Amino acid sequence: MIMGLIEPTSGSIRVFGHDMAHDRHRVLGRMNFESPYVDMPHRLTVRQNLRVFAQLYGVTDSAGKIARLAEDLALVEFLDRPSGSLSAGQKTRVALAKALINDPELLLLDEPTASLDPDTADWVRAYLETHRRDRNCTILLASHNMAEVERLCDRVIMLKQGSLVDDASPAELFARCRRSNLEDVFLDVARGRVNAKNRVVS
Repeated sequence: MIMGLIEPTSGSIRVFGHDMAHDRHRVLGRMNFESPYVDMPHRLTVRQNLRVFAQLYGVTDSAGKIARLAEDLALVEFLDRPSGSLSAGQKTRVALAKALINDPELLLLDEPTASLDPDTADWVRAYLETHRRDRNCTILLASHNMAEVERLCDRVIMLKQGSLVDDASPAELFARCRRSNLEDVFLDVARGRVNAKNRVVS
């Protein structure tokens, strides 16, 4: 819905001041999306896939941009391999390169470090932190990895069965639930140990 691909059943979604149900074409070039669960065409090489997306976004000097992302995200050794032959972790890094191809002002991430080993996942998180700071990019992250959320997010929206439980900074959530990390906050919410206002149930 945020990308305008599905219309909401009620309400509206505005991105950069535009209604995504009707004017998404005005802002899609300023956004991008990454999910390890969405595959690129398997028979195209990594380079070919990235070139297609660069052209779709109107990226100038696409070859140079792809080369820089390949270097940054350690894709160089398999740029010319078919995308379908990659491991899950390699595909995740390629998906991230695709999401950064147009230097988006708004980056939507769905489980960005899924399928990555702990070392590579930590490296990707550090890369995202640097990218956000250097590009002044807003990142909307969906994740069940609470350590990742705690590290990358300055605002946390918690949902339970489709309903909003809370919307606050990590520090505010820690104080309300009297916890020191988001993993424990999440478990309290999931197991009903907090009430509707996210206060600890005695």
